[in-house]
Amino acid sequence: MMNIMNARKREFKFTKMTGTGNDFIVMDARETSLCVDLSILARKVCTRRVSIGADGILAIEESGVADFILRIFNPDGSEAEMCGNGARCAALFAYHNGIASTPMQFETLAGLVEARIQGEDLVSIKMTQPKDIETGIELDVLDKRFMVHSINSGVPHAVVFIDDVENVQVDEIGRAIRMHQRFMPEGTNVDFVQVLKPGVIRVRTYERGVEKETLACGTGAVASAIISHWLKQCSDPAVTVEMAGGRLYVDFLETDGLYRDVWLKGKVERVYEGVYQGDIQGRD
Repeated sequence: MMNIMNARKREFKFTKMTGTGNDFIVMDARETSLCVDLSILARKVCTRRVSIGADGILAIEESGVADFILRIFNPDGSEAEMCGNGARCAALFAYHNGIASTPMQFETLAGLVEARIQGEDLVSIKMTQPKDIETGIELDVLDKRFMVHSINSGVPHAVVFIDDVENVQVDEIGRAIRMHQRFMPEGTNVDFVQVLKPGVIRVRTYERGVEKETLACGTGAVASAIISHWLKQCSDPAVTVEMAGGRLYVDFLETDGLYRDVWLKGKVERVYEGVYQGDIQGRD
């Protein structure tokens, strides 16, 4: 049985990493000495301007069936099933720290993920198979009607096509769709998509758990690419996704409306390494 949790000064090493603009606090949590509540820790250290600041925490734990377990915590303390850019960051962290070689496999709440390191900073991951595709959902939010398309690309996403994605009110509209009763109780991420030219889309994402727009979203890039192909907005099974934080590449195979072998590729950077010292809710 777990002992009563106490707040006390604790210390842990971390690496700050970014995957196409999504930034994360990555830690090796395989050591039993790291006895902290990761949900509480995420709420404390992900807050920008008063702590390290990040779009989430990535914790690597021991696995009995794969190279490691990846646990993902949002800034609000919720644990995410999957995060495409986070998974890519975790893969590079594991590779550079001798936790796994390339290719590698790791567990997530969404299932097993395969990753490949290509060169110094290019990481590809094989996503879990997309599911629960539903198109043509009409939603009334903020006194407007939106045509929304739903898909689970590891986590739930609602995709909305926009003529001018640069001028859409991502936080306001995204929050309203994210909290719409149609997607409750879990809620959904929301992607605003503009088709720029054949095979190229521009995407802005409101992320559930972060509760605002982020510079990039890996599962959002995959969701937007798959829905674009499903609706014949992009005919080829390879889509370039432009996001504020950079460019992501999604390719896949499709047979009779079933999508498989979905790969997400993009750059990953190690920003800096540090040691956190502070009062954290812990377990003795």
